[in-house]
Amino acid sequence: MPTPIRLGIVGFGIMGERLLRAALEHAPDYVVPAGVWDPSPQALARLAGVPGGPPMLPSAEAVIAACDCLYVATPPAAHLPWAEAALAAGRALFLEKPLATDLPSARAFVAAANGARAAVNFPMASSPAVAQLATWQAGMTPASLAIEVAFATWPRGWQQDAAGWLARRAEGGFTREVVSHFLFLTQRMLGPLELLEAAVTYPAGDDAAETAITAALRAGSVPVTLRGGVGTTAQDDHNSWTLNGAIRLRDWSFAERLQDDGAWAQAPGALPNDRMRPLVLRDQLRAVAAMTRGEEHRLATLREALAVQEMVEGMLKPAPRRPG
Repeated sequence: MPTPIRLGIVGFGIMGERLLRAALEHAPDYVVPAGVWDPSPQALARLAGVPGGPPMLPSAEAVIAACDCLYVATPPAAHLPWAEAALAAGRALFLEKPLATDLPSARAFVAAANGARAAVNFPMASSPAVAQLATWQAGMTPASLAIEVAFATWPRGWQQDAAGWLARRAEGGFTREVVSHFLFLTQRMLGPLELLEAAVTYPAGDDAAETAITAALRAGSVPVTLRGGVGTTAQDDHNSWTLNGAIRLRDWSFAERLQDDGAWAQAPGALPNDRMRPLVLRDQLRAVAAMTRGEEHRLATLREALAVQEMVEGMLKPAPRRPG
């Protein structure tokens, strides 16, 4: 087996901690955490609570110097500065989405990074449930797709520490944070995306993120409908991706198929998302190691992530519809 690659982490919020724990507990054969940097005292305390975790280094530059691949898990406004610094230093790059807070910067970055060892963290690239959907889809002709996302509150309960940016229109909102994953899945499964129309609702009087969205798209030749809203479910987070009304991905990790009696049946071995996530991140990290060594992988490419961001920002661009 190849020597594990050294992984550095810049930004130690929820996603940084999740990936670090997955690296330590599930992927030591593939990656060795080399160091973390985050200026927040809360991040330092969080890192201290991770058994066997790497040191908090004095700067992002120190993390870049210590690693083979840099994972950038900061809020979106800081994505490009550290991504560009990593690539300039000859490091591989694993980046959270969105690429940037504006499309011109994202486009310029992707054009400049052409050929670089770089990928974006869309975990559905390594999801067993998605692999099951692909197997089922092979036996059908795609004709329609429905995407639905719903939240009790936004940000979700476990994201409240990041509400300072997740709840704001400039960087946050559930369309960027959650819908983007299902757009990535859609273009992987069905083909390039085209936005036909969209309507978005924002709270009146402030810069808060959207509370509802509807959109019509096309993926290849397949019509796609999207509906999302806050306060539309009692669950923290509920979602579904339903193809032909016959197969679906539900709540991130359940691959299900419609039976003759009208009931949905889960694929064998299905697990809830809290149990599936570490296994998915393990396989993401295995692919990160392959990408860092210049080998083939199935991680989301920069161009795939840019296509998703183009769709997201296109949907959020229409004149907002106010409540009431």
